[in-house]
Amino acid sequence: MRTTAVIIGAGHAGLAMSRCLTERSIDHVVLERGEVANSWKTERWDSLRLLTPNWQSRLPGYGYEGDDPDGYRTMPETIAFIERYADVISAPIRKHTAVTSVSRTEKGYAVVTDQGTWQSRAVVLATGACNIPVVPDLGETLPAAIATLTTPQYRNPDQLESGGVLVVGASATGVQIADEIQRSGRPVTLAVGEHIRMPRVYRGRDIEWWMDAAGVLDQRYDEVEDLRRARAVPSLQLAGHPDRRTLDLNSLTELGVKLVGRLAGVRDGKALFSGSLKNKVALSDLKMIRLLNALDEWATDAGLDGELAPPHRLEPTRIDESPPLGMDLVGSGIRTVIWATGFVPDFSWLSVPVLDRKGRVRHDGGITDSPGLYLMGMQFLRRRKSALIDGAGDDARDLSAHLASYLHGKEDVARRAEPAPMRAALRQAIANT
Repeated sequence: MRTTAVIIGAGHAGLAMSRCLTERSIDHVVLERGEVANSWKTERWDSLRLLTPNWQSRLPGYGYEGDDPDGYRTMPETIAFIERYADVISAPIRKHTAVTSVSRTEKGYAVVTDQGTWQSRAVVLATGACNIPVVPDLGETLPAAIATLTTPQYRNPDQLESGGVLVVGASATGVQIADEIQRSGRPVTLAVGEHIRMPRVYRGRDIEWWMDAAGVLDQRYDEVEDLRRARAVPSLQLAGHPDRRTLDLNSLTELGVKLVGRLAGVRDGKALFSGSLKNKVALSDLKMIRLLNALDEWATDAGLDGELAPPHRLEPTRIDESPPLGMDLVGSGIRTVIWATGFVPDFSWLSVPVLDRKGRVRHDGGITDSPGLYLMGMQFLRRRKSALIDGAGDDARDLSAHLASYLHGKEDVARRAEPAPMRAALRQAIANT
């Protein structure tokens, strides 16, 4: 089977690229191991809502059309949105087609699947960044009596054994799961490492409105001094609750969640926690204040102060004066540990020499060193918003332009795009976040 380009993955990123290739009349196929939006259907907990408001779900040629633009989609609504998009753009999808290898050929690439082999001149990897949950090696030292779950395995509190729960990781996923489980009546201990605190609503507007309007989410990868760090920054402590409440460590402690430092080890059934909790929360508060200060300056410069509520600041994060450095897990009633410790992508099937020693694709804004091989849907791929639904469109437009240029043997255009302008104070505040 032959086609000009193969897109691997029929999530929002792969579909955005499909739309952009269609607009350029580039023949292609989208290969999907399961159904459209497969990971949304199979690897999310029941109550999860998008962290971004409905208006922010913008894809090439498609967007939100409902009557609740400031609401947050449930998982069924998100899945329906992506499925509808696939139908609207008539994406050439081959479902239930698992890719087993991709390799170079004289004329391009051979994409081997369980349904046959495709020959193409270009390949777009759009399988996402959240393929394999990261579980620290110390997980193997937990007492046998304690059940463990990764976040893709977690669905709701009812699946957990009675008793206490230790949630490891305090970014968006960790705090949301901790909040839900504590409300179910199970006592939760949250192991906190690096995190980014942020109000859900600031001066009467959703924080995502601020990030979008001020250009924070459009910041490009070639504007950032420390790109490696920018791509590893934790997700914001946010939740898409209908009441738009702020979810942070203070709201969790008010519910009764116990805060401890980063899980540093397990010895003889005792969890050992880092003593850096105070420093972590103080640094998070400082970064939040710096960013809000910069956003206030931007609003003043833009003449928006009269349209917005006055500036305000959240109360500093409250923690115990002497957080515990150890815990007898079984003796303290812990029956389940949930690892909210992030993910790594899975490119074990990629037989093209573009992977680094950690198995990640080396790339320059989604353009790999192997001509005709592209990457989509990763954290800060080309912009700070790249991993969001709203970020896929701009990245797909850039990379489809480069792909078309490559097919015609023309100049590299995507690398040379000019960075978006941004106030120096705001850029510095973002860099410190």
